[in-house]
Amino acid sequence: MSVEGADVVVRLGFRDGLAARRREVRVPVAALRRVDVETSWWRVLRGEPGPGVWAPGRCVGIRHALGGEDFVAVRAGSVVLCLDLGPGAPFGRVAVSVADPEPTARALRAVMPEEPAPAPGAEQRPLLQHEGGTADDHGRPPGAASRTGTGAQQPPLDEERVERANADRIRRDHVIHPDEGREG
Repeated sequence: MSVEGADVVVRLGFRDGLAARRREVRVPVAALRRVDVETSWWRVLRGEPGPGVWAPGRCVGIRHALGGEDFVAVRAGSVVLCLDLGPGAPFGRVAVSVADPEPTARALRAVMPEEPAPAPGAEQRPLLQHEGGTADDHGRPPGAASRTGTGAQQPPLDEERVERANADRIRRDHVIHPDEGREG
């Protein structure tokens, strides 16, 4: 993995190139949003497998994730360099097993844009806990009440609206009398 001009270039070995059906992957430096070193290789795998080789301990190719596609070239037991990308990149994430990830990560962070500009009209959401933030899995800040669970502050019923809604309902007694339903 190297930086060439305005691109981050990942060059694959012969076998990985055959598996991925490409010899290199290029992504714009301007699209870099986050560079991480992941010690658990399987954590970088998101979504469903697409074209590539998905053998136990060796994953190379494109994965179809929720926000787009990811490119992975990882091996079991290796440390993975994970690049999260933003708009203008062909992938949402590029994850590659590299021999010495820390110096490569430092070099990429040095050329990474300082503060990515938000996409026009994009709403900024709070960071979830696994992203280093404090919001829960539903994006609520700490102490925010759930809409449906404990602490849900529901307004009191409006008796007039309830009466109007029930006015046209057909009410039936659900009592079975002992003489009904018998022949004889």
